[in-house]
Amino acid sequence: MNESVPSSSEPILRLTGVGVTYPGGTKALSPQDLEIHEGEVTILLGRSGAGKSTLLRAMNLLVSPTEGTVSCPVLGDLSGVSKIRKHRRRTGMVFQQHQLIGRQTALTNVLTARLSRFSTLRSLFALPRPDREKALSCLDRVGLLDKALQRVDQLSGGQQQRVGVARALAMEPGLILADEPVASLDPATSRQLLTLLRDVCRRDGITLVISLHQVEFAKEFGDRIVALAHGRIVFDDTPEQLNEAALASIYEGETPVEKSDSRKTGVDASSTKDPALAAVR
Repeated sequence: MNESVPSSSEPILRLTGVGVTYPGGTKALSPQDLEIHEGEVTILLGRSGAGKSTLLRAMNLLVSPTEGTVSCPVLGDLSGVSKIRKHRRRTGMVFQQHQLIGRQTALTNVLTARLSRFSTLRSLFALPRPDREKALSCLDRVGLLDKALQRVDQLSGGQQQRVGVARALAMEPGLILADEPVASLDPATSRQLLTLLRDVCRRDGITLVISLHQVEFAKEFGDRIVALAHGRIVFDDTPEQLNEAALASIYEGETPVEKSDSRKTGVDASSTKDPALAAVR
């Protein structure tokens, strides 16, 4: 039996039979079971088109499952607009293409994470000082306090992605989902970004799920690796168990590697004094 990854007794997120078929009949994700446990760094690994981004976005209902349910202990089944909104307020997102407003400052972009706390009318005015202080604190944590008043389209790709991390932290989330956050970055910048993201989440007790296609980063940064091929989970275990046979099942379409008996999630292997401070005054 493989060594299990330490986990809490109760998952913070559970996907039960979740599948996604897009209009036109394209099946992006076959029905899958998956539990995400508190405090873990889970890597969703696989080649492009394997279904990992679809699975990750289903965790936040940015992609609506056509089959199955997504649930969490606090809210139960995430059905209905009210529950989905509450879940999203507790879930930070880091996107591959940043999803930032280029003509706005880094500080303004981070502050967008606080808007859901206010009514539409109130959000049209400057946010309260505590929210601005929180945004500046998050920029400081990712090493960008000195860039707070600079437009994000004047920042490098790595800096823009750190603004994205700061925005996610400003939500004060219990869970962060990062969808291919280093796909457009060079290896050195990628490692810096992933180190920052992992370390900040560990210090704050935030559960982290990252989709990646780089095996070396998955092994280096994951507590647990969940790998997909052709819309199915084919591996779910510790990085130490990601051997050549496992990689063959992920990248060569061979028979999926049997998962540890200690893991009951996924499908069975037999199936497939800085100027920025003025902004808070």
